[in-house]
Amino acid sequence: MSALTSVIGFPRIGSNRELKRSIESYWKGTSTLEDMQATARELRKKHWLLQKEVGIDLIPSNDFSYYDQLLDTSMLLGAIPQRYNRLSLDAEDTLFAMGRGYQGERGDVTALPMKKWFTTNYHYLVPEIDDSEEIKLNSTKPFDEFSEAKELGIITKPVLIGPYTFLKLARRPEGAPLTFDKGLVNAVARVYAQVLSRFAELGAQWVQLDEPYLVLDKSDGDLELFKSLYSKILPARDTEKASVKVLLQTYFGHIADIYETVNLFEFDGVGLDFVEGRDDNLAALKKFGVAQRTTIFAGIVNGRNIWRNNYADSLGVLDAVNQITDRVAVSTGCSLLHVPFSVEGENGLHPDVRKHFAFAVEKLQEINEIAALSELDEAALKDSRELADNQALFDGHRVETDSKVAKRIEALHHSDFTRLPERKERQAEQREELALPLLPTTTIGSFPQTREIRAERAQFRKHEISEEQYDTFIKQHIDEVLEKQERIGLDVLVHGEFERNDMVEYFGQHLNGFLFTKNAWVQSYGTRCVKPPIVWSDVSRAQPITVSWSAYAQSRTTRLVKGMLTGPVTILNWSWPREDVSHKLQTTQLALAIRDEVLDLEDAGIKVIQIDEAALREKLPLRRSDWHKLYLDWAIPAFRLVHSGVKPTTQIHTHMCYSEFNDIIKDIDAMDADVISFEASRSDLTVLDAIHDAHFETEAGPGVYDIHSPRIPSEAEIETRINEILDKMEASAVWINPDCGLKTRGDAETWPSLEHMVAAAQAIRARLER
Repeated sequence: MSALTSVIGFPRIGSNRELKRSIESYWKGTSTLEDMQATARELRKKHWLLQKEVGIDLIPSNDFSYYDQLLDTSMLLGAIPQRYNRLSLDAEDTLFAMGRGYQGERGDVTALPMKKWFTTNYHYLVPEIDDSEEIKLNSTKPFDEFSEAKELGIITKPVLIGPYTFLKLARRPEGAPLTFDKGLVNAVARVYAQVLSRFAELGAQWVQLDEPYLVLDKSDGDLELFKSLYSKILPARDTEKASVKVLLQTYFGHIADIYETVNLFEFDGVGLDFVEGRDDNLAALKKFGVAQRTTIFAGIVNGRNIWRNNYADSLGVLDAVNQITDRVAVSTGCSLLHVPFSVEGENGLHPDVRKHFAFAVEKLQEINEIAALSELDEAALKDSRELADNQALFDGHRVETDSKVAKRIEALHHSDFTRLPERKERQAEQREELALPLLPTTTIGSFPQTREIRAERAQFRKHEISEEQYDTFIKQHIDEVLEKQERIGLDVLVHGEFERNDMVEYFGQHLNGFLFTKNAWVQSYGTRCVKPPIVWSDVSRAQPITVSWSAYAQSRTTRLVKGMLTGPVTILNWSWPREDVSHKLQTTQLALAIRDEVLDLEDAGIKVIQIDEAALREKLPLRRSDWHKLYLDWAIPAFRLVHSGVKPTTQIHTHMCYSEFNDIIKDIDAMDADVISFEASRSDLTVLDAIHDAHFETEAGPGVYDIHSPRIPSEAEIETRINEILDKMEASAVWINPDCGLKTRGDAETWPSLEHMVAAAQAIRARLER
């Protein structure tokens, strides 16, 4: 009999993004709430049956969400700020108001803050807890979905964000840190205890509590918080009538510094990540052993990348764990939410290429095959066709090294990573050269991509229209967006990026070394999905990428037009990276390619160039001791390499969004950009204190309104934001901009919002210049 198999979570958007389309149809009023609920039920049924057919033992439920699983947890606990309750909406619409804001007949509220989920490109809604909220069991969603699966003959493993992670990610109003007083901790623990008791009554065998925050460094009081919560929760797993097993699931790293305590609690299962935390987790198991009651759920199938699992490596990990305990289950390293649905249908990839990839569906089969192989003796393993076929993928070299790229990297000198003169001197020269007003206004880059634009791009891709027809169409839209920007008074314009399908995939299509999929979508936030390209081999620039469009735009106006690029760290972090070479090497290759583009833009007369590093913070290691040696020591120099060759008067911008910047603010300053725009509106401008305290030298544009919400901010609201910024920054160092690109918004909210932003900036500018 094979080892127990478990999946931490499964993608919820559907094989063809059915959930996205259904929800957005409901938002537009073209379908009903019942229609949306029916789509959700059908998707859940399909995904449960698929996992059952493959043979997964512990199939997750409650991993489904209309928007975000942590937001669902806030709803479950009744952590709903009063401003949303006052709208008097039903459960789904309250959830959507918290996720994206609400502006209508019932009121006007902004959305909750949004942050990156640990080191992924998935975004969660930050829970907000204030004194007026009563923490109590407030939702039946987890129980309803368990019962829904049970009616299909499937006893699922309900999944919830654990109480420790929920509290560590929660904040008080205005972004203030949460205080873990006894009343709050007891109330949260009481709800989770009720949840366990209820699932025991319903017939659940396992309940999974996700505690990824355990893989982070521990602050004072963290150990006591964990112990206080679980000492109250775990007794509820055994009642007079029934019992349920509790799986403490961790991922994204190791828990070596708290494993001893975890082990003493004797959870029924402990899920450990052997993809990202292998060595430390193994060392902890060897040192402290495994409690008699506990099964170790070995996370060995990578839920963060799309390459095939190396069975020999995974079997080696399982063998090491089995030497410590014989109670071992085979699991994913994290939720499969972070990979596409299935390789099936990716016919644009040659079979010899496609065989190297495993998306969510294929990873289910990998789990089963590894579990079966782990039960075989050495002789049977030698005869195994599954193992032989798998090892054939890893024998020899998959791709050849590009000698030109290798030589170029070898020739790099430390001076290639330093821009001269120093920033203060450059900024003075730029003020004279660019002649911009105080509080210059701009946007982050993209403008709304209408159905018409997407259709035209698709026709061009399918060769249904000529290149000349396509270019004429794009130029027409560039002309229109330039005219609109001039009309409302923006100071630094952009060309709108209408030729781009995605800020990463578009660049990959013009670089050597990338592959592309047809339908490999993953959820980023809410209904927003992205389709990352694949880094297949060494990277270099195949041809100029953006120069002709930027040069055309600049030729059509007397105002400055920003050249818009995606930086090397973000391109890698938002692609499926190679696993056969280091991230440092891949990023350096990308940096050289984007450097070539920067210099060509400058030669074409572009005086302001934005190099987005939206994902820089995203892959920062979760343990502070690893920040520099494993990441920042090569990520920051890679960005400097991109722009070090430009003239002092060329102004280099960068942009970052939806992350915690405060703790790396000095490293961000060390990127040596001239200007940086931050997402700040959803985080209540908390980054301003860090900018002030760090004596930040880079000019900055903290976003003054949230573009991920459909609501239109008023001029007065934006003026208030700008004044808050000026309380912490010198006016001469401040830029005024939205917090992100406008691609996903519609014209109906984009232009009024920008008009209000420009009017607010001009009013305050006039006041300052009196």
